[in-house]
Amino acid sequence: MSDHVLLEAGGLCKYYHSGGSDVAALDQVDFQLEKGAFTVLSGRSGSGKTTLLNMVGLLDTPDMGSLHIAGENVLALSLSERANFRLQRIGFVFQAYNLIRVLSARENIAYVLQLRGMKKTERLAIADHWLFEVGLDGLGNRRPDQLSGGQQQRVAVARALASKPALVLADEPTANLDSVHGESLMSLMRDLNDRCGMTFLIASHDPVAMAAAQQCVYMQDGRIVSVATP
Repeated sequence: MSDHVLLEAGGLCKYYHSGGSDVAALDQVDFQLEKGAFTVLSGRSGSGKTTLLNMVGLLDTPDMGSLHIAGENVLALSLSERANFRLQRIGFVFQAYNLIRVLSARENIAYVLQLRGMKKTERLAIADHWLFEVGLDGLGNRRPDQLSGGQQQRVAVARALASKPALVLADEPTANLDSVHGESLMSLMRDLNDRCGMTFLIASHDPVAMAAAQQCVYMQDGRIVSVATP
């Protein structure tokens, strides 16, 4: 794998049993992601983009194929080793935000750093920095239910980036936002990608997300059918 390539997947297959037969959610997917990329996986519902994202995030295991991330053969790792790899190397932005409701925005952002064993003063200082980066300076003590949907998603982005992961994965990050907040979020993520050099892989069928991408990977029936630059 080249030094410029962060992720390389070869022949990934995933099958689900439905209606008495096997359905291919992923069908011989070959995929590369360069370091610093801002790539959107696009396609209709059921095309396989979320399944591929789950494979890359080590949340699911393919039935066949290979997957290397940051030079590591991640499919050869044990379950505990995969969990640690996710903690150390991958940041997640979920469609439903997945914030811890009893924690403040500041504490939510610092949570992954806490899991890594970082001291409280240090992790809260990093959380404050990322609150500023995502435009929520001064709102760190608010709980999720005291924030708008757009603000909650920005907290989720800050949480994903605070640990400076090798790869940031986002699953339909604009799905619960109106067009104005969706455009604002994608602009924020692209700006952070440009300035911080973090690698983003986003699953979305939102035209706003596709317009922000450096590269769009179109999926259909579990296969990559085309790759384009908007």
